[in-house]
Amino acid sequence: MTERHVTLDAVRGFAVLGILVMNIVGMGLPSYAYMDPGYAGGDGGANLAAWAVAHVLVDGKMRALFTLMFGASLLLIADAAEGRTPGPAGTHYRRMAWLLVFGMIHAWAIWYGDILVTYALAGSVAFLLRHQPPRRLIGIGLVILGLLVAWGLMGHFHFAQLRAMAETPGAAAEVVKAWQTESAMLAPPPSEAQAEIAGYRGGFADVFATRAKMVIFFQTFLIPTNFMWEALGFMCVGMALFRLGFFTGAWDIRIYARLGAVLIPVGIVFGTPLAGKLWMVRWDPVTTLATDALAIPVHLIMAIGYASAVIAIVKSGALKGAVARLAAAGRMAFSNYLGASLITTTLFYGYGLGLFGRFERFELYGVVLAVWVLQLAISKPWLERFHYGPFEWAWRSLVKWQPQPMRRISAPRPTASS
Repeated sequence: MTERHVTLDAVRGFAVLGILVMNIVGMGLPSYAYMDPGYAGGDGGANLAAWAVAHVLVDGKMRALFTLMFGASLLLIADAAEGRTPGPAGTHYRRMAWLLVFGMIHAWAIWYGDILVTYALAGSVAFLLRHQPPRRLIGIGLVILGLLVAWGLMGHFHFAQLRAMAETPGAAAEVVKAWQTESAMLAPPPSEAQAEIAGYRGGFADVFATRAKMVIFFQTFLIPTNFMWEALGFMCVGMALFRLGFFTGAWDIRIYARLGAVLIPVGIVFGTPLAGKLWMVRWDPVTTLATDALAIPVHLIMAIGYASAVIAIVKSGALKGAVARLAAAGRMAFSNYLGASLITTTLFYGYGLGLFGRFERFELYGVVLAVWVLQLAISKPWLERFHYGPFEWAWRSLVKWQPQPMRRISAPRPTASS
């Protein structure tokens, strides 16, 4: 494997492992605990520290990094399909169609917080921009992300104004009713947490019914109004960085080291006050709309910083053993992403061990560590025996509509007579 492949795979591996830090909250606790640690899982002591560290260092950043890498991979695969049958467009849209299928199965049958449906939709649009020059791709991406920031702030100001009007003495009954109706969209009542816990500790039918409510919310509201556009913005930037040679390690190692040393601290400096504000207002949902919007540029800054740091380590030749395992995890990112969902939901849901809602927030990170160890331990030896991860193999075979070679063929050992 060449260095350029190691850089791509190592960054992708870092992202797929890191994204579990936030996903685990939605897997093991009632859904709104992702936004408000006081809703479930604990918001003091070690739980508060776990929330703060994850919020500043991980929340949104790993999703951004994972999405940047998706944009880079989109171009990598399209370029490789040039001059072949079915060609770049045919290959890409077959991949996106099957990714949509995988995503729908993942969302409806395993975990509601699926990102694959979002990627299939956003990737279908991003492909149309693949021939744009890098500077224009960056511009398009930043415009989309800027519009999302504006959209989030508009939502914040709308709800803040409506709440102020409703809480004014003598407020009209219709204003109070409008606030009560609209505020229910922002945060569920505490009683729903107990209903969610009971549902996920039940059997298959109970789990499915509980999960379906969140899937519908994601796929009919969050994806079309926010997630798809955020993904498209990050994909555009990722495609531009790929074209500029960033992800393939073409730049001088000193540039990567400097970017990592500057961008990560900058992200922390700007992200910490946003986390502090949320803590001060006890995760008020109206304030959360503003902090989430303002955090979008921070996510991009830190994602590029993390990628730079990983690439600098790869290019330095340091930590070769760790880099090899991280790169293997990245080559199997699809399998590791879905595998993490299968492992954790089996652990938490009633048809498995039924531990949903039984862990405090900080305790969930013991599960994350165990999954990381498992994935880093298995990915490299798996790829020494097989060409692809199991889900990569299935995806590739479906796109080509024929089973792909899976097992690596070892060279025959020389005999004594030879």
